[in-house]
Amino acid sequence: MAQASPLHLLDVTLFYSPTSGGVRRYLDAKHAWIRRYRADSWRHTLLVPGEREVREPGERSTLAGWRIPGTFNYRLPLNPRAWTRAIEALAPDIIEVGDAFHTAWTAQGVAARRDIPRVAFYHSNLPHLVGRRYGAPGRAIATRYVRFVYSRFDRVYAPSRFMCDYLRELGVHHARHQPLGVDPVTFHPARRVRDLRAELGLAPDARLLLYAGRFSREKRIDVLRAAFRRLGSPYELVLLGGAETRQLERNVRALPYRRDPAELATWMASADALVHAGTEETFGLVVLEAMACGRPVVAMRASAMPELVSEDVGLLARPDDAADLAASIAGLYERDVEAMGRAARARVLQQFTWTQVFATLLDRHASMVGRRVGAATATGATVPRPA
Repeated sequence: MAQASPLHLLDVTLFYSPTSGGVRRYLDAKHAWIRRYRADSWRHTLLVPGEREVREPGERSTLAGWRIPGTFNYRLPLNPRAWTRAIEALAPDIIEVGDAFHTAWTAQGVAARRDIPRVAFYHSNLPHLVGRRYGAPGRAIATRYVRFVYSRFDRVYAPSRFMCDYLRELGVHHARHQPLGVDPVTFHPARRVRDLRAELGLAPDARLLLYAGRFSREKRIDVLRAAFRRLGSPYELVLLGGAETRQLERNVRALPYRRDPAELATWMASADALVHAGTEETFGLVVLEAMACGRPVVAMRASAMPELVSEDVGLLARPDDAADLAASIAGLYERDVEAMGRAARARVLQQFTWTQVFATLLDRHASMVGRRVGAATATGATVPRPA
């Protein structure tokens, strides 16, 4: 009997750029993992914005779009017909869409014509983003739009139980929980090789915490700064995410974001802990990455954070409360930081490796196509030290 050809999965999204965050890391990790562990049964193509049009099945295909000023190099290919032509030409067996804009509509149209499954992954909370700019009326319109768009997908995934419940409240009753993950080889405690205190000119007894990510409003950088103003010496905060090096407070400095995952992991592993004040996280991938590096986390008791950060791996503060955040950071050093870091690493290995995530996701995708595909050989339970 002839062996069935690999299933072709196409990921389509606008949320992808050379310097973007969680969505890009998810897609790049998926592409690498499929190539390594499921190449006999899956072919994976990305269709994302880029500088020029590139159509390459099984690789990263791009549509040319204008760069959006003031963003992490995001580009915006606006022509729905161009998206439709590209999706049709790539001839997928199943489409996964990573945003709710015209990519979603064009993917739905192609999927309907080809009679293939259409899946959506709810990476970003659109009503909250619109509501911050346009208030309650804008949020209400965006809420109706999200319900309308996602009700037309065969399956909708959300990375946290919090977001699943949110989508169901909006009327997207078929939302299902599909967590994200982390590469436990790249993000590894063995990356703790830098003396950041010496490099930054800090005292040897400085208590050094790290934030990594965008400086957008929802990340509550103002709350982080206010908390460290309260704390004062010996607490120091490094914000990885700016465009340039700046001293924002006496004990808070901003440094350019580290695009290379291995370099980012080195910064994470070499700090005492990660601190994150965001209150609107659909998941919190950066939190998992720090935990995989063997670092505890101080975050806010909001959105998806309580699903990742329990008392054995970190502390949670009241949302938007700089005083409580400062108290939680101080409280971290009253506990065994290294033991919490070991527990954080163990949590990731037990639940949140990319192998666990993608094996489950691809099995779900295959069931929609109606085909049984081979199992992965990697378990994710034991991982080597990084090279």
